[in-house]
Amino acid sequence: MLKVVIDVERCKGCELCVHYCPPKVLAMSPALNTRGFYSVVLIDEERCTSCAACAIVCPDMAITVYKAERVAVR
Repeated sequence: MLKVVIDVERCKGCELCVHYCPPKVLAMSPALNTRGFYSVVLIDEERCTSCAACAIVCPDMAITVYKAERVAVR
């Protein structure tokens, strides 16, 4: 399973990721981060394809897409 992590404190709200997201699952948050910028949020995790287009275009490296390991519970 892939996971998208957004570091809202690194985000400066340029909106590049919002425009380049193929399934359009990113949006701007109405809340400001500590630097005074509106950051991006993932609004629909189920529709996210984890294509990493958002992470590729982010100039601030605020978005990371990684593979989450499943842990078996016994």
